Amino acid sequence: MKYFVLTLVLSVLILYCSKTTDREYLDDGITQLDQKKVSDAITSFQNLIDEYPESALAPEAMVKIAQVYQNKLDTSLTEGASLKKAVDTFKMVFTKYPKSSQAPSSLFMAAFILANELKNYNEATTAYNQFLSNFPNHNLAASAKEELENMGLSPEEILEKKISANK
Repeated sequence: MKYFVLTLVLSVLILYCSKTTDREYLDDGITQLDQKKVSDAITSFQNLIDEYPESALAPEAMVKIAQVYQNKLDTSLTEGASLKKAVDTFKMVFTKYPKSSQAPSSLFMAAFILANELKNYNEATTAYNQFLSNFPNHNLAASAKEELENMGLSPEEILEKKISANK
């Protein structure tokens, strides 16, 4: 009986001590991305989020996942599906971790992708306005205002608008 209890205690200690840390998950995900193992990278980042949802590294892992989709690295998805997942994941950073340092730029990136890649101007306008409402003094606030003013315009139209304004 003593040996059974000792074996049980040692087993629990080994399992507890061998648990992957949040930092290890993040570092592994980054390494996997560097090695072009996108699926494995997403799994590592998602494991960090699932096992350590309160970690300061969780929003960073979520941003990494969003960037994978933004950059269309998951070849199992169409371009549109990948961009939609990027938007949803960036928005989730803001929703789940509104106090994190990644929240403002994540909300901005969701709006930017909606406007410039997906051409969903209504949803982009809502996201930019939400960004400006929550982060009026952020260094991206001026860019958000400019994006709202020029949404849907071609680069030529934006240039023409700026030239007309300077006359």
